[in-house]
Amino acid sequence: MKILITGATGLIGKAITHLCLKEGISVNYLTTEKAKIKNELNYRGFYWEPGTNKIDYKCFEGVTAIINLAGASIAKRWTRSYKKEILKSRINSLNTLYVALENLKPEKKIAIISASAIGIYPNSLSNFYTEEETKKDASFLGEVTEIWEKEIDKFKEINCTVTKIRIGLVLSSEGGALPSLARAVRKYLGASFGSGNQWQSWIHVNDLARMFLFIMQNNLSGVYNGVAPNPVTNTKMLKELAKILEKPLFLPNIPQFLMRLTLGEMSYLLFVSQRVSSKKIEKQGFNFDFNNICRALENIYLEEVNKDNIDDVLAREYV
Repeated sequence: MKILITGATGLIGKAITHLCLKEGISVNYLTTEKAKIKNELNYRGFYWEPGTNKIDYKCFEGVTAIINLAGASIAKRWTRSYKKEILKSRINSLNTLYVALENLKPEKKIAIISASAIGIYPNSLSNFYTEEETKKDASFLGEVTEIWEKEIDKFKEINCTVTKIRIGLVLSSEGGALPSLARAVRKYLGASFGSGNQWQSWIHVNDLARMFLFIMQNNLSGVYNGVAPNPVTNTKMLKELAKILEKPLFLPNIPQFLMRLTLGEMSYLLFVSQRVSSKKIEKQGFNFDFNNICRALENIYLEEVNKDNIDDVLAREYV
């Protein structure tokens, strides 16, 4: 089996690539940086320019599925120009793949498994969202995700099966929001945002990588939420992280207006509440390794904390 990945060098892409190679699945990947192109056994890079529809057609040879993760990070200040980049990067990447596949006219169906985001769901402290929800969040992120998904659906026109994974807050020590939160807690600066009651639908990066492969290997299509079974509030997540890192929390909650002054419109990400269900993928037989926030954070940080504690003990012994 061979798959093509866009965004393979990002946080999620690296986790998926690692899992694929571990399971004997060959990986072709697309990159906009020629310096990142490698040609190794079962792992080959190919150059593309999504803005101009330039792509190395050799990347499709032997490929039965495409995992699309391409798109500019949303964790950067949303200036007017960068907001355009967030949308453009997603649309251009999909359009380049679409044009290439339309030209190739593959005889066999190719599976397109694309990242999307739970940001499409409306902001709510009380609702519990499934994939059947039709209302969209009245925010920039909601607008981007809606347009993004419409572009993904176009692949149905060219003999492709289409799957969209609406990804929640991805937990990893290698990237995403968690390292910044952990740094704040370690410096005794940890504090909840706003009321702290906003729901955060999270997923361990390893479970997310497994979910992409599960969907591919079981030929699933449609929309699936890429979240763990047990969402938590912002306050709950912070308290569990502080417990794992063995640091106290004593600062008052951070008001929304203050973060708005600091981060601008992007601060919306810190206060939006989306409680999202994972039942649909579970009914297909997918089992999470990390069902609750405690286990997920322990897996990510406990080994590191224990090492620090041992080092402290050794340091005292030999002073």
